[in-house]
Amino acid sequence: MSAKPTTKLKENPFTKRREPLGFMLWLGVVGSSLLFTSIFIIFLVRVQRETGHMMVLPDMFWLSTLVILFSSITLHEANLAFASERFLHYRVFLGATLVLGITFILLQVGGWAEMLNAGVFGGVTTSSGLVYLLTGLHLLHIVAGVIYLSILFQKAIKNRTYIDSFIYSVNAPNKLKIKLLTRYWHFTGALWLVVFLFLIVLY
Repeated sequence: MSAKPTTKLKENPFTKRREPLGFMLWLGVVGSSLLFTSIFIIFLVRVQRETGHMMVLPDMFWLSTLVILFSSITLHEANLAFASERFLHYRVFLGATLVLGITFILLQVGGWAEMLNAGVFGGVTTSSGLVYLLTGLHLLHIVAGVIYLSILFQKAIKNRTYIDSFIYSVNAPNKLKIKLLTRYWHFTGALWLVVFLFLIVLY
């Protein structure tokens, strides 16, 4: 008597169990993208109605663009080093990313100070107000990333021995945290590029 062939049920991609933190990050990315897209649309509609002189983007914004791009490279290298158990390189690149993130924040604040010295705040128009809104919202995303970066860097410094670092690295939640942080940081970098290019084209 031959055994009946067993049929393997295909897992529905819409009903399969997803990682909660990864799904929350995905929702946050989608929500932020929709928010910035809405501001872009409002920006275009409002600016077309204004006939005054458009504000000049601060030089600090150009420099901060290079910083955020370089920080994505260092965090990518930190992620690779963590996965290959090169923990010293991981700490170095993670620390470098943290420094670059703080530098980006300082450059953005410097850009706002440059606009203040140029008298932009003296006559705020709809276009200049939306520039503050765009850069300010993005800066909040970076601040959140820097805070989490500092937490991971503190843990990396705490686990300085190879054994402590190895035990930390084989923990699945720790791997996930670094993976999600890398995705988030790349998103904030790409988001700034979109915002910056949008402002360059418009102004």
